[in-house]
Amino acid sequence: MATKSLISEAAKLLLLLIYYWSLCNGQSPPVTEATIRQVASSLQLYVDPLPYLPKLLAYTGMPTNPKPGKLTIGMYQTLWKFHRDLPATPVFAYGTSAAKATVPGPLIEAIHGVPTYITWENHLPQNHILPWDPTISTAIPKNGGVPTVVHLHGGIHPPASDGSALAWFTANFSDTGPAWTQSTYLYPNVQHAGNLWYHDHALGLTRINLLAGLIAPYTIEDPTMNKKLNLPCGPEFDRHLMVFDRSFYADGSLFMNRTGNNPTVHPQWQPEYFGDAVIVNGKAWPYLQVQRRKYRFRIINTSNARYFRFSLTGGLSFIVIGSDASYLPVPITAPNILLAPAEIADVVIDFSLTTANELLLTNDAPYPYPTGNPVDQLNSKIMKFIIRSVGKLVPTDVSSVPPTMKSYNAATKVAATRYIAMYEYQSAAGTPTHLYINGKRFTDPVTETPKSGTTEVWEVINLTGDNHPLHIHLAEFQAIKVQQLVGLAGFTACMTAKNDAVACNVTGHATGPLVAVPAHEKTWKNVVKIEPGYMTTVVVKFNLVDNDDPYPFDVTADPGYVYHCHILDHEDNEMIRPLKLVR
Repeated sequence: MATKSLISEAAKLLLLLIYYWSLCNGQSPPVTEATIRQVASSLQLYVDPLPYLPKLLAYTGMPTNPKPGKLTIGMYQTLWKFHRDLPATPVFAYGTSAAKATVPGPLIEAIHGVPTYITWENHLPQNHILPWDPTISTAIPKNGGVPTVVHLHGGIHPPASDGSALAWFTANFSDTGPAWTQSTYLYPNVQHAGNLWYHDHALGLTRINLLAGLIAPYTIEDPTMNKKLNLPCGPEFDRHLMVFDRSFYADGSLFMNRTGNNPTVHPQWQPEYFGDAVIVNGKAWPYLQVQRRKYRFRIINTSNARYFRFSLTGGLSFIVIGSDASYLPVPITAPNILLAPAEIADVVIDFSLTTANELLLTNDAPYPYPTGNPVDQLNSKIMKFIIRSVGKLVPTDVSSVPPTMKSYNAATKVAATRYIAMYEYQSAAGTPTHLYINGKRFTDPVTETPKSGTTEVWEVINLTGDNHPLHIHLAEFQAIKVQQLVGLAGFTACMTAKNDAVACNVTGHATGPLVAVPAHEKTWKNVVKIEPGYMTTVVVKFNLVDNDDPYPFDVTADPGYVYHCHILDHEDNEMIRPLKLVR
């Protein structure tokens, strides 16, 4: 299938000139990746305490009698210390002011059923702190500035509040994207209690805006359910862990390879970003002092492309109570947890079950996943837990992990079945140039038009060598079957030529071995991992899964929604498609 041109040759030449000019405007000089690795290798592990994330209440009054809340949150350029021995790093950060902006940004705590209004402000400078590539479909303001727009990942909200990639805006709204309509977003918080996060979603700039620091957690709490479940609670015993990877220059600034893998096609774009240092809550390889008791950790993989397969030393396991924004029906004990980019695990760790005084949270996921490089001495380590003795005056741990958590309504009658195919296109040298879903660009006409209130089955066909984290805005979904495709080369050749799963006899090819969906992922999710060379059957619900109620707002309005791969480098280079609901 021939690559379609996104911009004219004249426009491309102009943008290339702008790009190369930006590289000469205050950017750190190119260095080898070996030199960059030396920077991370020089940092001592486990010397910085795990930071508490600042918290903003998205409601007014008491949690038992809350009222709708209003917040104003800005995006600022500031300096951030990722490690004790690393110079401060220029970053982009969320906060209520420049002085309070942090990486990650503030935790927003909402209450189920209580709306929140957030005004998003862009206070970013005229030029980006990272290189950007104008040869991919990108938000490019006429008057300069850094385009941004906020997406509440996993949120159920009106289209105008979804953070469309085309609803971007620059400082003082000097320039806005074609879908921008408002500065204040409505988050109804009508969905069930659970864990979400918010991040930038500007067209073609998502990977660098998140890399720069625009990430933060968001929770929807249900006080009645919290009391019933009696899980570990409070700021000390209920912690978020936002995990991501970064590389740094010796001066502390963020390193991002500025030379594309196909520089004559894309001068800067690379298919995946992998950093040498593992960051948790804004610190490289931190430590946390804990008691011998139960703790709740809400772990969010906010990396651009890295998968993490978490384990604990000392023989401890995770008690998984939730996945993404949903609880599990029953807790699942798991020795390890694989999280794709943007995926969330809600776990309890009981430190009373070990006699060790120190434990490590580790990682052994290859990168790219699943057949890439093995982990090394740096990216195999996440953080350290130091188990301390406490005096007799410390209250006894009265928290518990109940035998059952929460069940949601099962899938209803299937209204439609769709085939969703993931493609990777390569240069003559065999290196990626771009990725499509169903052979189409983001700007091609919408082809997925589900009816609001229905349930669909999406047969997702992965014809690439990577595992792709599928994210569907608005909807909740789950994988129910993962089956290997036999005769993959022939099937891929047919699909590349025809882009028609039925015409290419997909049922005759989807006959290989099955891969079990992990028990701790069997709930309604907003990210599902799509295995390479497999067809994954995904059930998608376009209503509120708690009670099958319809969405309490017009989901058919402009600009609609999207679905995409959440490896950000893939999403930015066309692995994203529009989603338009109909009545």
